Amino acid sequence: MQQKATERSHKLKRGLKSRHLTMIALGGAIGTGLFLASGNAIYSAGPGGALLAYGLTGVMVFFLMTSLGELAAYMPTSGSFSTYATRFVDPSFGFALGWNYWYNWAVTIASELSAATLIMKFWFPSTPSFLWSGLFLIIIFLLNALTVKGYGESEYWFAFIKVATVIIFIIVGLLMIFRIMGGGVPGLANFTLGDAPFHGGFLAAFGVFLAAGYSFQGTELLGVSAGESENPEKNVPKAMHTIFWRILLFYILAIFIIAMIIPYTNHNLSVTDTIMVSPFTLVFQKAGLAVAASVMNAVILTAVLSAGNSGLYASTRILYALAKKGKAPKFLGYVTGHGIPIWSLIVTAAFGLLAFLASGFGDGLVYNWLLSASGMCGFIAWLGIAVSHWRFRRAYVAQGGRLEDLPYRAKWFPFGPLFAFAVCMIVVIGQSFGAFSGGQIDWGGIIAAYIGIPIFLAIWLIAKWKMKAKLIPLEKCDISRYQDPTK
Repeated sequence: MQQKATERSHKLKRGLKSRHLTMIALGGAIGTGLFLASGNAIYSAGPGGALLAYGLTGVMVFFLMTSLGELAAYMPTSGSFSTYATRFVDPSFGFALGWNYWYNWAVTIASELSAATLIMKFWFPSTPSFLWSGLFLIIIFLLNALTVKGYGESEYWFAFIKVATVIIFIIVGLLMIFRIMGGGVPGLANFTLGDAPFHGGFLAAFGVFLAAGYSFQGTELLGVSAGESENPEKNVPKAMHTIFWRILLFYILAIFIIAMIIPYTNHNLSVTDTIMVSPFTLVFQKAGLAVAASVMNAVILTAVLSAGNSGLYASTRILYALAKKGKAPKFLGYVTGHGIPIWSLIVTAAFGLLAFLASGFGDGLVYNWLLSASGMCGFIAWLGIAVSHWRFRRAYVAQGGRLEDLPYRAKWFPFGPLFAFAVCMIVVIGQSFGAFSGGQIDWGGIIAAYIGIPIFLAIWLIAKWKMKAKLIPLEKCDISRYQDPTK
């Protein structure tokens, strides 16, 4: 029965238009990292330290995304970096990257369900948590279960709301800085207050640098969605061109405005778990907008739903690609007539639900361990992208490929992927540097921060042993254009 069902499987559909890809790229990294955590960055490291940390992280992400853009434009596939690693590094590495990324986003679904519940209790404090978590899981499941265009449209409007909010914030902030509206803006005085602009020195800036990496996670979704986009050779590069401007405008300018208006000594900036003291809310309230808290609450709810929606999409497609390559149960590769890998979608949503339910048992111990294990997964995926691109370009040239024939060429090769790899590695190694500070080592914090690494290495090495996989010579890497999954 299962075999017959698989034989009747249809194909994925290229239902994502250029505007969908552009908004997915534009809104992928805009979320709670910007709306909530940016204030804590300024509080911890001062305005200069926050700008430096986010700026350096932004440069790394820019090079990382240009690497992914070259791969995705040349070889658009829903398997994305799992497929690239399989072809250009070794099959066991691709296997481990695929399952690593699936787990990362499946657990993220659970964390977004938890966040959505907390946000709704801002308006409805006495309602049960399971009501909102269940409702939001149903919503994002249906958005993914109908058509890929349904996911694209929903993500387009989610991203549009986030982008519009940041643009309005920047306009209001600039009007305040130039004293056209609001009052009491000290100008550059906040940058010379106390030990500003670099409050806390190098260690404080380094801590913000580590946190900034989490804020940008989600930008790689462009690579996964490229497999179901119309004309990826044209649309992927077009979406890639927005990356640099998003980093510059949305993060750097927004943080600069917050620092200009709110002094880093304001203790409200250090709170990241309530919308009432979001730096965006603080600025809007200072401008005289009384409904700022409610409006920002709605915007952050949109960001949370967007993250859950994208997480379900990405993990479903990765699981589907693993199944099609024989690296996951075969039935997970079944696709409906509407182009949806329905069994991969159901299994992923069920795992996310189970992880969420785990938060209600044993004081959330199981859930916290699941989250800790997933915390490193995004950075491991980024390392995989950098390695895969470096290997692809070298294999492409070694096999006689002409750079002029690439639909999109990442600039500054090989510096770009090597720089991204080095910075990512620093972030991975330095995850729990705070646990070593002070008189006593926090072993629990160290284990929680690094547990994702041995899990990934164990999966990789076991797969390497089972597959008898070795590093693929450059001359034997499969650089053929990826077959259109819709045919």
